[in-house]
Amino acid sequence: MAWTRDQMAARAALSLRDGYYVNLGIGIPTLVANHIPPGIEVTLQSENGMLGIGPFPYEGEEDPDRINAGKQTISELPTSSYFSSADSFAMIRGGHIDLTVLGALEVSESGDIANWMVPGKMIKGMGGAMDLVAGVKKIIVLMEHNAKDGSPKFVPSCSLPLTGRNVVDMIITDIAIFERPAAGAQFKLTAMADGVSADEIAARTTAAYLI
Repeated sequence: MAWTRDQMAARAALSLRDGYYVNLGIGIPTLVANHIPPGIEVTLQSENGMLGIGPFPYEGEEDPDRINAGKQTISELPTSSYFSSADSFAMIRGGHIDLTVLGALEVSESGDIANWMVPGKMIKGMGGAMDLVAGVKKIIVLMEHNAKDGSPKFVPSCSLPLTGRNVVDMIITDIAIFERPAAGAQFKLTAMADGVSADEIAARTTAAYLI
């Protein structure tokens, strides 16, 4: 049985370490904030200029002036701070963010990621993705294993415009987890969803990986 999006996010949250500064991308990655392990304190950073993001507000308590980079309403903490997006990107480019969790359209077997546009479709902009994959210490991708048409998203090489080359450290999909110890190393299948076989994963993947 495939993992739910919350289960995927919970798996990603296991990579968090106490004291980490963490950036969460749009979509499934935002759910990681709901699964931070007990005893672990992390500081969430948003590209639009906020450090210390609180939980999503309850209905009726939203403040339209308080949003994350994905335009979702958020809450603040007593320790929250606000600054310009230029300062925010200086944190990212300066290597001060420990981990980012991003969505992806494709990831290649060599760790390339494509996640900012599909040619011919409306482009909202690349956001901070290109800076994040270049400046953050660890990159985790959360994505469905296959696209809506059934095509693989973990592939030998990306066909879509790249966000970054040789940058992804871990891939978490709805059926499997792949990790690699260092840039240039080969991905290894390290976990499978309950009831999912290695043969099924191989049938739904075109990238090469270790088992």
